[in-house]
This record gives sequence, C-alpha cells and structure tokens, in this order.
Amino acid sequence: MLYTSTQNNKESVSSAQAIAQGISRDGGLFVPETFPVYDGITFETLLGLDYRERAKKVLSDYLTDFTAEEIADCVDNAYTAEKFGSDNPAPIVSLNHNGAELNIMELWHGPTCAFKDMALQILPHLLTKSLKKTADGKKAVILVATSGDTGKAALEGFKDVENTEIIVFYPSDGVSPMQKHQMNTTSGNNVGVCAIKGNFDDAQTGVKKIFTTEEVIKALEDNGLMFSSANSINWGRLLPQIVYYISAYCDMVNAGKINLGDKINVVVPTGNFGNILAAYFAGCMGMPLNKLICASNSNNVLTDFINTGVYNKNRDFITTVSPSMDILVSSNLERLLYILSGRNDAETKEYMTALKTEGAYEVSDSIKTVVTELFSGGYCSEDETLDTISALYKDTAYLCDTHTAVAVNVYEKYLEATGDKTPAVIASTASPYKFSRAVLSAVEGKEITDEDEFAVVDKLTEVTGVAIPAPLEATRTMADRFSDVIEPDTMPEYVLGALGLK
Repeated sequence: MLYTSTQNNKESVSSAQAIAQGISRDGGLFVPETFPVYDGITFETLLGLDYRERAKKVLSDYLTDFTAEEIADCVDNAYTAEKFGSDNPAPIVSLNHNGAELNIMELWHGPTCAFKDMALQILPHLLTKSLKKTADGKKAVILVATSGDTGKAALEGFKDVENTEIIVFYPSDGVSPMQKHQMNTTSGNNVGVCAIKGNFDDAQTGVKKIFTTEEVIKALEDNGLMFSSANSINWGRLLPQIVYYISAYCDMVNAGKINLGDKINVVVPTGNFGNILAAYFAGCMGMPLNKLICASNSNNVLTDFINTGVYNKNRDFITTVSPSMDILVSSNLERLLYILSGRNDAETKEYMTALKTEGAYEVSDSIKTVVTELFSGGYCSEDETLDTISALYKDTAYLCDTHTAVAVNVYEKYLEATGDKTPAVIASTASPYKFSRAVLSAVEGKEITDEDEFAVVDKLTEVTGVAIPAPLEATRTMADRFSDVIEPDTMPEYVLGALGLK
C-alpha cells in the first residue's frame, strides 16, 4: 500500500516513508491510496481475537512494507498489561443515564492517563523501524505541538528511544496544571519541553512552519538529522487509533449490545479532528457506521463547519475547562476534505491556502452533502460540561473528565433532537484526575481556590472514593526539569539551539 499527499497526489511513498517523514514536503498530509475492505467474514475472525491480535491485523493491512514479525514486535511491546492495566487497553463501560445507555470506551488506561497513549506507545516502535528502512542512519527529531495530552504521551513514548530527539511545545496558559506538571517532570536524555506565549494553534502553526522551512531542514540534513512528528498529522499516530474503533465494534458484538452487521454511532470529543477521523476511516474499511457525532466545547469551529460547510477560524479563542479541545485549526480535517473531494489535491490545497490567508473557506456542495450525511456536530458550554460531570456522577457514581463530559452532553442533545436509538460508543479521552480542579468543582458545586494541585487531587479522592491513577500519583514528588517560555516566532531558533545547531 502506498500513501499520497493531500496537496500533491502525484507523490506516492511507502508507509515507512510516510511515518518517518511525518508530513509531506509540500505541507500536505499522507493518506493511504486505498482502504482495506473488511467484510462480515473478516469481522467474524476479529471477534475471536484479543486487542493485540486485532491491532496486528489492522496494521498489517496498512503497513505492507513491514514484516509480520516487525508488526508483532511493535504491538506486543506497546500494548502490555503492565502499561495499560489489563490485556484490553480500551475497555467499554456501560451505564444507564437519563434513560439512555452510554457505552463509554475508556482510552486512558495507559502511562499518561490520556487517549494519546493508545497511539504514542506504539509510534516510537513504528518510527524506529521506519527509519531503518528509509532514513540511511539519520536521527529523527520529533517536533510536537500539544494542547496538553499529546505532549506528555509523546514524551513518555519517545524518552531515551535510540536515534530520536523530541521537543514539545505547549501553550503556557492553555493546559491544565496536571498536564503541565506531567510534561515538565519528564525524564530522559533526549527530551525537551518549551512553553509558548500563545495558544495551541500558534504552537501547531509554528511546528508546521518549521517542517517546511528550507534553511532549518538543511541545517538538520547537514548534521545527519531529519524531522518527524508525533502529532496526528503523522500517519503512524493516526493508524493505531483506527484499531480501537474496530476493536470496540467487536467488543459491542461480543457483549451482546449489537448483532454482527448492525450499525453503531460513534461520539468523539474532538478539536484537531484526528480521533473522529480514525472512526471515519474504520467506516471506510467496512465497520458498520450510522453517524459520527462530533462533540466540541465552546471553541465550536467544527460544529459550525459540519452544520454549514464553512470553516472559519476568525473568532475568539476561548480557554475552557476542556483544554485539549481548545483548537481553532483542525489539522486532520484536511485528510477528510481530500477524500470527500475525490482525492482532488488542487481543491484541497485551495481550501488550506484560503485557511492560511483568509482564515476561512467554504467547501463544495457535494462535500457539504456527504459531511451532513455522515456527521452530526454539537457543542457544550462550560456550565453544561460541569453540570454533566455532576449529574453523571450523582446518577451512576461514574466520574468522568471534562472532555468526556462534552461528548456525553452532546450525545444527549443528539438523542433528544433525533430520537436515534442506534447503539453508540462514546470515546472517553482522559482520566478525571488530569483535570481534577474542574472535576472537583463540578462534583462539589463550587469554585476550587486551593492553589496546590495535589491538594485538589487528594480532595477529589476523598469526596468520590475514586483513586488517582498510579502514573499521576508518581509525579507528586517530582521536580520540574523545564521552564522555558518563548514567543511563537522564535520556535525555529529554539529548535536549532536545542539541537546544538546554532
């Protein structure tokens, strides 16, 4: 299987090249030229497999230049019970709330307690094997922009991995205290963390610019280095996310929630669109899919796009209690537009150019029609987010984080508006303890003024009886290693300095 760029479909590369490179030289994103097709017989086989074996099947169908042994090595090292707490790293918890069944797929049992672990525990293995196949002995420099969870998950995945360096940029005032503490306490001799004076979009734009700045690229090449990415612009980050939707469908069948062949809805709290795009790709492969419900917070640019066909980032950026979704430029939407345009690279590039120059674009009527058929968009306010956490906890004793609460709230609004009884899987993206201040505020119904993050954590444990996950508890006594804060326009110079190239 080959991969092509969303902005130049004359370029075809192997999966190893796509993973090693991260992003096309023209600035486009790599997309598989075709999707493997899974029929009923395929799913019958998958039903009898565990998560790791399902992952090996999906990955082998996309990574055709990897051997079965290489893929098995990647999967078996990534998804261990030691790292994820059980042999199923993405269990589904079913609850009855407000007269509806909520099938919550918990994606946060990994080392950093966020869904990004599902991909970022395997990406380093995929990348190092890809480098050996394609990079002629070069060392990879992993650049990451994060709204909170990707940063720590990438740092944890890549720390001390041979032939890699990783630098993470995050918005100084745009992540939770726990997220910031997790990143700044990361061990490892090949890691770097830096805050920027701006928001996530500034960090993401800065990283993309570095990837395509010729003088920076040349400086790396002259020193045996090359850029790659751990953001979901990298196909190696997005592909493992397809696995958990395929696996969730199988788990729903095995649990008797649906019959094989029945359609499901998928509800995803998303800002950068990668998580819900993975569910769409699972549907392209044959997973029976009815509706993709895209849940946004107050930064509801995706909701507006789904409902109108107009993507417009020219709006106020709102800092919310669900910071991993505080995003106005959803990078992975580019991949969807490319596919829905009939893989028209010129049309896709036109949309992306308009976004850069004017901050907005409107898609064709044909794309609008397909988007509204496939997707439903909704958003959730700050008060609604906290109210949902409180109501769900009081009704079911289930404690969820602020992002999962957005998904639950939007799904409940969808049910009320449509009456759609199709069974749904709701992606739960983080432990509530990553956002303990907001979660405790919701549970107690009052603002939390204590400045010490672990005092808040202890209070949340006392009030709810829900234990803090061990990986977060382990950071309690760790001192911060990183404290740099820079302007976004100095990111290229910072990278060169961190690598000792200036």
